[in-house]
Amino acid sequence: MLSTTGLRARFARTLSELYGREVPAYTTLVDLSQQVNSEVAAAMGADAERLGSLDRVTAERHGAIRVGTPGELAQVARIFAAMGMSPTGYYDLRDAAASAIPVVSTAFRPTDPAELAQNPFRVFTSLLAVDDRRFFSPDLSRRLRTFLAGRELFSPALLVLADRAVADGGLGESDAQKFLAGAARSFALSAEPIDRAWYQELEQVSAVAADIGGVRSTHINHLTPRVLDIDALYRRMADHGITMIDSIQGPPRWDGPEILLRQTSFRALAEPRRFRNPDGTVTEGSLRVRFGEVEARGIALTPAGRVRYDRAVAEIDLGSLDVGGPADIDVTACRQQIWGQHFPSDENSLFAEGLGVFTVSPVRRPPDGRRPPTSVAGLIAGGWLTAEPVVYEDFLPRSAAGIFSSNLTGAGAKDVTVDGADLDESWLEGVLGTTLHRPDDLYGAQQESSISWALAALGLPRPTGPDHPTLTASRYPSES
Repeated sequence: MLSTTGLRARFARTLSELYGREVPAYTTLVDLSQQVNSEVAAAMGADAERLGSLDRVTAERHGAIRVGTPGELAQVARIFAAMGMSPTGYYDLRDAAASAIPVVSTAFRPTDPAELAQNPFRVFTSLLAVDDRRFFSPDLSRRLRTFLAGRELFSPALLVLADRAVADGGLGESDAQKFLAGAARSFALSAEPIDRAWYQELEQVSAVAADIGGVRSTHINHLTPRVLDIDALYRRMADHGITMIDSIQGPPRWDGPEILLRQTSFRALAEPRRFRNPDGTVTEGSLRVRFGEVEARGIALTPAGRVRYDRAVAEIDLGSLDVGGPADIDVTACRQQIWGQHFPSDENSLFAEGLGVFTVSPVRRPPDGRRPPTSVAGLIAGGWLTAEPVVYEDFLPRSAAGIFSSNLTGAGAKDVTVDGADLDESWLEGVLGTTLHRPDDLYGAQQESSISWALAALGLPRPTGPDHPTLTASRYPSES
């Protein structure tokens, strides 16, 4: 019996091998990421594994796929459920960038910390907003729905196996092999000719729309290894002659704690594809829609931390507009300075100020002869507890949109004079027939349970009430 955990780990490896064959530059990306990880680990020792063991970081992947209809998304959910992956988070990319990106998204991933530690494979999954009039006219929307209704992304046999894995907690080896092979085929690049005129019509709206609704299958759009030093990896890829996008998305590099998520990618490569012309002939051509992404993950933030993050990003944006100052201005240094004004430079302060998410553990032999402090932050400072940062397992809409936009062939078209479709979080939950896991709730529960357990282990009551304001560091304070 191969458990859902085993299915997830094996599928992540299978998909990585598949994508490496289809996009050879991805293999280079993985190899260089492993080199950088080994070098960082050798230089930093145990500190390099502060946010995950080297084995976990090296094996870690996230993928991205795109589907066209609510029914297709519901089927995807069944397939990933067989691997212990649940829909987590809601991301609306329609307004996250200047380019036309007509999708809403969620991520399928494990939610239990123990499952994440075994294999944190996650797939960022986008759904085309077919009825959003800012992108699609009524006529184009109607024809797009007709096209999408005529395709089958996942075979009935694959879905039956997926449901069986969920019901039984896994699959026998023979069925597991069938399931994994069928799932991999579903996400492989198809050799079927593409209707050139139809694809180009959608491409005028958005290259993302064409990639989703202009073909009769889906495919893995990018696969992302994790690296411990994304700046070094960025330089090394360029040294190998691979064209990278213009920047690293997410927080700037600085001397304080790494937070949330930093991402970059090499630019989408021209891949050979076959096209069917209006006269019925089939000719060779190419498309640039798939790329290789890499990420560096940091500490998860509380809601108050996310408010602080948004403020810092907005201030950096305003600063970027004012870079028309001295010619020798150091933009990177300016961003780092802004960041340092918003975030403390050490982990303990990040916890004490209620900005970062941590789990705590009791010290085996707490300090003797002293009365314990009445706050969690005080217990940490006094040596009663130790705190470990919780890695951010999710995504940032702005960064995702930035990666998407950097790899588009054009900005597309978006009519801002009309209202968009109301595709909110509740709507997506209706599509999936389940409640979306909310990342803040998951991180908060993880931190809270560790605090309760640690205090109980020390035989200390949990202080409550207004006399213990520092305990709000573990209770997600909000910033106005």
